[in-house]
Amino acid sequence: MPSTDAPSTARVREVLAAAVAGLGGEERPGQIQMAEAVARAMASAEHLLVQAGTGTGKSLAYLVPALLHQRRVVVATATLALQHQLVARDIPALLTAAEHVLPASSAGPSGRPSYAVLKGRSNYACLHRIREGVPDDQGVLVELPAGSTGSEVLALRDWAEQEAQSQGLGDRDSAPKHTERVWRQVSVTHRECLGAAKCPFGQECFAERARERAIQAQLVVTNHSLLAIDAIEGVPMIPDYDVVVVDEAHELSARVTQAATDELSVPEVERAARRAQRHVQGTEADDLADAAEALRAAFGGCAAGRLDSLPTGLADALVLVRDASRAVLSAFPKDADVEGDAARTQARGAVQDIFKNAERMAANSEADVLWLSERDRGRGGDLLCVAPLQVWGPLRDRLFAEKTVVLTSATLMLGGDFTALATSIGLKPGERVDHSLQTAPPADAEDDEEVLPWRGIDVGSPFDYPRQAILYVARHLPPPGRDGLGAAQLDEIVALVDAAQGRTLGLFSSRRAAEAAAEATRERLPHLTILAQGDAQLPELARLFTEDPHTCLFGTLSLWQGVDVPGDTCQLVIVDRIPFPRPDDPLMSARQRAADAAGGNGFMQVAATHAALLLAQGTGRLIRTTSDRGVVAILDPRLVTARYGNFLRASLPPMWSTTDRDVVLQGLRRLASS
Repeated sequence: MPSTDAPSTARVREVLAAAVAGLGGEERPGQIQMAEAVARAMASAEHLLVQAGTGTGKSLAYLVPALLHQRRVVVATATLALQHQLVARDIPALLTAAEHVLPASSAGPSGRPSYAVLKGRSNYACLHRIREGVPDDQGVLVELPAGSTGSEVLALRDWAEQEAQSQGLGDRDSAPKHTERVWRQVSVTHRECLGAAKCPFGQECFAERARERAIQAQLVVTNHSLLAIDAIEGVPMIPDYDVVVVDEAHELSARVTQAATDELSVPEVERAARRAQRHVQGTEADDLADAAEALRAAFGGCAAGRLDSLPTGLADALVLVRDASRAVLSAFPKDADVEGDAARTQARGAVQDIFKNAERMAANSEADVLWLSERDRGRGGDLLCVAPLQVWGPLRDRLFAEKTVVLTSATLMLGGDFTALATSIGLKPGERVDHSLQTAPPADAEDDEEVLPWRGIDVGSPFDYPRQAILYVARHLPPPGRDGLGAAQLDEIVALVDAAQGRTLGLFSSRRAAEAAAEATRERLPHLTILAQGDAQLPELARLFTEDPHTCLFGTLSLWQGVDVPGDTCQLVIVDRIPFPRPDDPLMSARQRAADAAGGNGFMQVAATHAALLLAQGTGRLIRTTSDRGVVAILDPRLVTARYGNFLRASLPPMWSTTDRDVVLQGLRRLASS
């Protein structure tokens, strides 16, 4: 239904112009087009997919109509980095730059429109745990001695107390340096939380304060996972809203899948049983410990990988764990003393998680994929995992059918259009509205489902890709094999890096391939600095890579999407092979098989779409500003020889392409000497 709360495009243009001028920039055609399209989507209640290249200014383009909308708008990001950028830089700068033309709001500071950031409860320090302690497997958490772990815990406690006194955020992003293990010592999950009504520190609670700020805010910034829990799982996490803008939307399906994935391990069941023993008078906790032993034996009888059907031993063990954990939950005392509430709540929460996961796994639903993952004993042994076979149905039914959704990213068009990505999140190609029309979808749309009209636009990029970048496919190389990089690929990498005199970001399909390339390049080009993922933390590696142009950085998946190095630092991006999912990936292989069974092309719908998205993200590391120049070198000849190569190449920026090795080497040498 069309909304009367949405801003007019004229009003959006006015505020956008004021903001850009106030920030000392210039209006960009793509930015204006996107801002107007977002406003129209809010007004018409049609879903919108916007591909906006790096440098378009898409954050400003959706923030302006979001702040002008008369009802609450949620912005959901995939990464903490973008979330932090929005709340620490982009939104405050916009409010200051356009203050004289923005509507007044009594909720915001100085009468400005208000905004808040909202994260999951475990992202906030827990004052009850810090001040009172909560029993764990070793007893009550006490002051730890000075040392690496102990000093980190003490530093976090001091920081949390300072945050409480100053009414700070108390969230993990603003905390002193720490590890995941240390953070767990000062935080709780939503199941472990006492709740504001029972907790003696409920009035000071950082998570509750964050929720209160969100309730008062016009604009709420959160993440994909919290959005999924709120909208799809039906757990109220976000105050009621009208429109959601999903930034980094190419990751939405993966993040929703991740949020809906559960795990079960023997140590977790044993730990839950030990915690419960302190609060349960009967033998129920002992029965849960016995069930853990049965689960251990069942794991030993299963091979790692996808479980298309539950082996009898594993099915029986899961039923034992399910029933034993249910019995423990029933045996918890209902009238525990106040001082014991925290310990009891934590113990009960641990058992509740075990019950929920075991029940889901024992059901062995056709809507789920179940697999056993091998882990070494130091990491807790084998892990049983369950994930949804698909997420497009829940996204369609519980998000797109209820809210107006704007999705944006630099990589939404795969194979040259929006169909692949739209289908993966629950929007059907037949529902799409022609760009020039403001009418409903075709009359022959299916009668048994609600029609969800959507439109997609590509607002382009400020970069001149044909002039700034070369796409080089090493057609002369043999297709990549299962044994990693061969001699021909290593020779090619060394020749390219030598021509570029460093300045290379190497994106590899495996850690083994990255390390092999690094070793060969160090040996044959000793005058260059070669960094490999694992040599240091990623921020440190990125800093070293940026500081010295005669440096190469080789790594795997986190570099494909997580590195931004504009300028002469990166003039060559090497991709060793098309990043198809591994054939033994349990979830991807199950989805591919399901697509085939439904009459589709599982390879194209799942494997090729996955590869296209990663290729687009990886090649996007090269050109980050209008002055960048360079080469993307793909060492996999299938990009030009295989039938699916056209789909993959159409997903990439429109670079000038060649298979001529000599032309590319000469071009890299010219860049290195300029």
